[in-house]
Amino acid sequence: MSAVFFASALTSILAVALICVFLLANGIPAMGKIGVFDFLLGKEWSPVDIPPAFGIFPMILGSIYVTAGAILIGVPIGVLTAVFLARSCPQKLYKAIRPGVELLSGIPSVVYGFFGMATVVSLFGNSILSACVLLGIMILPTIVSVTETSLRAVPQAYREASLALGATPTATIFKVTIPAAKSGILAGVILGVGRAIGETMAVVMVAGNVANMPSLLGTVRLLTTGIAMEMSYASGLHREALFAIGLILFIFIMIVNISFTIISKQGVQMDEK
Repeated sequence: MSAVFFASALTSILAVALICVFLLANGIPAMGKIGVFDFLLGKEWSPVDIPPAFGIFPMILGSIYVTAGAILIGVPIGVLTAVFLARSCPQKLYKAIRPGVELLSGIPSVVYGFFGMATVVSLFGNSILSACVLLGIMILPTIVSVTETSLRAVPQAYREASLALGATPTATIFKVTIPAAKSGILAGVILGVGRAIGETMAVVMVAGNVANMPSLLGTVRLLTTGIAMEMSYASGLHREALFAIGLILFIFIMIVNISFTIISKQGVQMDEK
């Protein structure tokens, strides 16, 4: 059984390694043909023109802006919702709210997209702001669930000690409970960010999908949507360029995860000091 457990633990590592090899083998040659700087910093994406242009800088910026906007919208709402569920929510109300939050995670992306087209787009148009609002809603169940679990795992003695020293319940939550659970909260944020970065279908339906320089109320195309929309008919260098976009997206996600990990470790070290 030890060997079985060890093999199971290696499966995820092997999967990541195989994905890395696949993306590198298919993406690096395309960037070599196009030119790394032309590919990363080019502002025009027109693969079917003569001559073709393969600049993905607008898509990179669009992905960064939409992900950051989703975090700004989803994280505060998710954390505060988790605080309410873990510390302040009456039991009868909890039984109604908690299943609703869990139901959010089971709704298909295309349904979120239809909702966004019918409501969010009518307010803000096909734009970065619409994508941010929709993705902010989509990452809520992940953040709420993980954060609530982390808050409930904080020892009750911490709260009792804070209240005994004269702190108010609100001060205890924000100055004792949340800091004590920040590693778990950060894990929830990381999972939410991963959902936001990798989302395709809902963004396709609300963002406009035009590969131009992003603006708050302007149309935008993300790295994920660029791959999804063109892979079915791409061929030759165009297809290789889409694999290169996948490589950039993979690197982007790795940078985000590593950054959050470093921030988390620094926070733990400061607490220990």
